[in-house]
Amino acid sequence: MDSSALLTLQTAQSQAATAQQSQATAAMTGKTGKSNAKLGLDFETMCLTNLLSPMFEGLQTDGPFGGGHAEETMRSFYVGAMAGQMAKRGGIGISDMMQSQLLKLQEKGVA
Repeated sequence: MDSSALLTLQTAQSQAATAQQSQATAAMTGKTGKSNAKLGLDFETMCLTNLLSPMFEGLQTDGPFGGGHAEETMRSFYVGAMAGQMAKRGGIGISDMMQSQLLKLQEKGVA
């Protein structure tokens, strides 16, 4: 292979890599706000679920609709739903902190 063919091949590879990187950057930039917000919301929901779960452990219920194995099984879903609603309504600030840290990492090019 002569030097001009090698140079042409290297140029083509470089242009392809640059195009691929710019497409990835454009895709990430287009989704950055939503994905960071979703990640922050999901993380805060998980944290709140873990904080609320001990409140309901060992809780004894009775009455016509209370108690039993089914209620114990569904309790985690209930706690998760409560945590999700709390996070959507502002939560305790974990989501905002996480979003700002993700943005800083993206600006540095780490994420």
